[in-house]
Amino acid sequence: MPFCTSHSSGIGSSDTNLHSLAPKANWLGGKRFASGTSKSEMETWLNGLDIKQSQTADSAKQVGVFDFQTKTVLLNSGYEMPINGLGTYSLHGDVCASSVKSALKNGVRLIDTASAYGNEEEVGQAIREAINEGIIEREDVFVITKIYPGSEMANPEAAIQACLDRLDIDYVDMMLLHHPDRNDVKAYKAIEQFVRDGKIRSIGLSNWYVEELESFLPQVTITPALVQNEIHPYYQENDVIPFIQEKGIVVQGWYPLGGRGHTAELLNDNTISCIARMHGVSSAQVILRWNLQKGVVVIPGSSNPDHIKENTELYHFILTDNEMNRINALDRNEKHDWY
Repeated sequence: MPFCTSHSSGIGSSDTNLHSLAPKANWLGGKRFASGTSKSEMETWLNGLDIKQSQTADSAKQVGVFDFQTKTVLLNSGYEMPINGLGTYSLHGDVCASSVKSALKNGVRLIDTASAYGNEEEVGQAIREAINEGIIEREDVFVITKIYPGSEMANPEAAIQACLDRLDIDYVDMMLLHHPDRNDVKAYKAIEQFVRDGKIRSIGLSNWYVEELESFLPQVTITPALVQNEIHPYYQENDVIPFIQEKGIVVQGWYPLGGRGHTAELLNDNTISCIARMHGVSSAQVILRWNLQKGVVVIPGSSNPDHIKENTELYHFILTDNEMNRINALDRNEKHDWY
């Protein structure tokens, strides 16, 4: 459906020339619009073409709705974020860099780090190497980092710039406040300015729950695009997740596989193991898929290339309502870390 705007000349040969570039397309007649064309004239032309809008494409563009075809979710900031990624907590040095590179080679496009992890330089190095090797382009990867309570939130501009400098990847896709702090509003407003300056694209929070959000949100200008909390089958946050999602904020889960000495117990849980056998997948894949079907983005951490690859293979099976309910019944309200 070619069209152009022009002060005087017509559409020329462009209309027919384009046909040869896509011979199997259903080409509709081209049209030239003068500079003074009104909106109503445009609408009349479009309505006369009898174009049917794709409901699938339309739904995929709704904020917070997971698109399992593109494996992304649209944030309230207007940017799309992958719904599965790699968490880099506890990864350092060459192990961190090689893990990030392995993830990128296996199609992972979401990388989560933080100032407190002490590995932003390695993450940035791995991303730059992947770009130089043609594995990805910068816009293909979504990078999250965080600033920590205490001195970093007390001096947020310097802390934010330090994160940008350590990563050295032109811009940061999202910056989070790592925990609530007496200077959290001040720090958040500093990130807002970096967003306005184009150095950060989206803002989020980590370890914020209902009470904290009710107090915090009225004090800031830009609504967080993401809240990242501990979420796994033994700690499900079933009261917190809907509260966050109803505000148009995406939820992301850290420790999706239990974390801190609890992973083996969770992966060997009889209910989860049974469901995994039914689908011919691993327990880890079942847990990660359960999160995705609840609308929770997952960022499992691993330095094992085989596990990193396995943790991306979440889209060839679907848990039934019964299976989802069986996992939901495992909730113990059992937090595995203090925050």
